[in-house]
Amino acid sequence: MPGNSFGQFFRITTAGESHGPGNVVIIDGVPPGIPISVEDLMVDLARRRPGQSRLTTQRQEADEPEILAGVFEGRTTGTSIAILVRNTDQRSKDYSDIRDKYRPGHADYTYDARFGFRDYRGGGRSSARETTARVAAGVIAKKLIKREFGGHVVGYVCQVGHVTANIAAPQDVTVDQVEQLPDGSPNIVRCPDYAAAAKMIELIDEVRLDTDSIGGVSEIVATGIPAGLGEPVFDKLKADLAKALFSLPAVLGVEYGIGFGCAELRGSQNNDAFESSAGRITTATNRHGGMLGGISSGLPIVLRAAIKPTSSLAREQPTVTRDGVATTISTKGRHDPCLLPRFVPMGEAMVAIVLADHWLRWKAIRKTGDDSFNDLSVR
Repeated sequence: MPGNSFGQFFRITTAGESHGPGNVVIIDGVPPGIPISVEDLMVDLARRRPGQSRLTTQRQEADEPEILAGVFEGRTTGTSIAILVRNTDQRSKDYSDIRDKYRPGHADYTYDARFGFRDYRGGGRSSARETTARVAAGVIAKKLIKREFGGHVVGYVCQVGHVTANIAAPQDVTVDQVEQLPDGSPNIVRCPDYAAAAKMIELIDEVRLDTDSIGGVSEIVATGIPAGLGEPVFDKLKADLAKALFSLPAVLGVEYGIGFGCAELRGSQNNDAFESSAGRITTATNRHGGMLGGISSGLPIVLRAAIKPTSSLAREQPTVTRDGVATTISTKGRHDPCLLPRFVPMGEAMVAIVLADHWLRWKAIRKTGDDSFNDLSVR
């Protein structure tokens, strides 16, 4: 099946299914000498893994990665890196009674239309379980952009249902704020507006007890990004970031900067005025979300992804069988009442992978000894 690879110079290829033996990622293009360990990978994999709170699926997976190739004595070698994350708590029997039914909101019907065959166990290849591989690759991408130009990527939940957070300065949000409450306890919804976080938890608990689910929005912010990354036409940075986020399960919308808010403004209101600050060109505002003409401007890159409510529900829903016979369905498996808390590290990973890829592409086309980049350094 094509479509299992992403990126050009920093390129990942994944394989695996929800209820298979495990998921694997092969990463090409990683420069030598980057420190990497299982412990490094575990940080973000623990943020993504199921069973971490009552707001997530209760499937219990340790998500302990195995580095199979490309790392020696704790550092990348410059060759292909292979990482395996085994599945240990799959319960395929939960899906045996729906093998011939199409689950609303899932890829069951479209898989049959595409391949004439599907793995009905938890969605198979289309399951979010596949994102363990991407998150592992994202850890390495984060290390690369931090080492190369001091780049950071931080994601968080900014909306669940009708509850919206007030994030005045997205570029200032830290991972600690996302992961912990002021008293040091886990921030299980991953919203840095703690008053809104409490309301989000109440809403998720409410829909969970009603055997239903709820959607929302995650914001992902990349800081320390130099101007000049991206291409002016088909490989625009914004286009690759959009594809990266849309490739994740359950993403129904992506915007950057002011996004759809631009539809209500005049050009004089929407434009970010250029100015010179400390000898560097910048803009007074950042409605353009850190990208102009598909190329990074040096300001923080601000993206938002709209995540749909979990499609798998324990409540009964109308559907049809593969033969078109009307029936009903309820999914017994363990599912998230809200996907947002676990989406955050997935979104971060894909953004970091795109930035690592475009950085390496930028380096490849610059002349040796050309220092002009330093003049357009991070704003």
